[in-house]
Amino acid sequence: MTALSELVEETQTYFCLDCGVCTGSCPVARVFPDFSPRQIIERSLYELEEASDGTIWNCLTCAQCSVRCPANIDFPEFIRRMRDEARTLGYDGTPAHNGMLQTIMAIQTQNIHQDRTAWVPEGQTATTGDVFYFVGCRPFFDVIFRDIDAGAIGNAANVLKLINRCGITPVVSNDERCCGHDALWNGNEKKFKQLATINLEVIRASGAKQVVFSCPEGYYMFREVYPRYFGELGFEPVHILDFLSARIDDGSIAFAGADGTVTYHDPCRLGRLAGIFDAPRKLLKAVYGTQLVEMPRSGPNSVCCGTSGWMNCSSCSKQIQVERLNEAAATGAHTLVTACPKCQIHFRCTKAAFDIDIDIVDLYDLLADRLKVQAD
Repeated sequence: MTALSELVEETQTYFCLDCGVCTGSCPVARVFPDFSPRQIIERSLYELEEASDGTIWNCLTCAQCSVRCPANIDFPEFIRRMRDEARTLGYDGTPAHNGMLQTIMAIQTQNIHQDRTAWVPEGQTATTGDVFYFVGCRPFFDVIFRDIDAGAIGNAANVLKLINRCGITPVVSNDERCCGHDALWNGNEKKFKQLATINLEVIRASGAKQVVFSCPEGYYMFREVYPRYFGELGFEPVHILDFLSARIDDGSIAFAGADGTVTYHDPCRLGRLAGIFDAPRKLLKAVYGTQLVEMPRSGPNSVCCGTSGWMNCSSCSKQIQVERLNEAAATGAHTLVTACPKCQIHFRCTKAAFDIDIDIVDLYDLLADRLKVQAD
């Protein structure tokens, strides 16, 4: 049995019903008519899909096709495995930003000295404790994307502020590394395992029982993917939105109201893949009440921000992003709120290039700004 045949067998893509629901749901297919998840599956079934075919790198792995598939085919996982095979044979996609992000990930697999916690205010974090705040790649994003005011470090500082306000001094480690999301989804399982192994050692050494994430990709990887590769983690992954939602209920934290109208963009990994839809809306309604308006495509039907894993960023990505920002503006909202550093970067990049009249705000910046001095 060939490697491709084994992949088809293991992912059960032969259950494809040839209905075309996946292609009709796909944001890439709306821009590139020749792109079709169904046709990629069909060609692989007949072993006509070459690993060198660039179409496998255009997939956003956003899972919009999978949630609508009547045969329950996990197309993103199929694509991930196809990319594994492609890389084995020497084929790759086109890295965005001249491969800078991929280089940074590779460097982090080594025994390096880094200063990724210089932004942390003194006395607000610990070296050991029950709660660990996994910052993710925000320190690197802040440097790489400073020309579009990505605000990644400011976002991390505000997440820390929110955790502190709940009466918790979390561990923030200088030895933390990238979660490995992009490496794994771009077909580099070896790099993912190297990064994950370091992260698990660092977190376990801290004594943490709970690890809080503000990055959807990091949360998804630790909750769903790390256990598949490494078994029981020994700690609980928690997303900051669920964490804060529970603190509203017990009165540990409260927010002041604000004027204006906002709309919320559901990140793919946070929404469709991790199932967190209610918590961000609960927090936004605590500030804006009924002035939170939904876009036509929201919740499980939310559209991807247009680029995944810093790979194959193209005119297709930009068109998806422009459409999404225009959809947000058409709601009458003055602000599009995101809960993902990558979504914020992609939307800010597009806003800088096109004249689209809507502000883009990170949810954690918004919440930190509206913190009440004392919970009522």
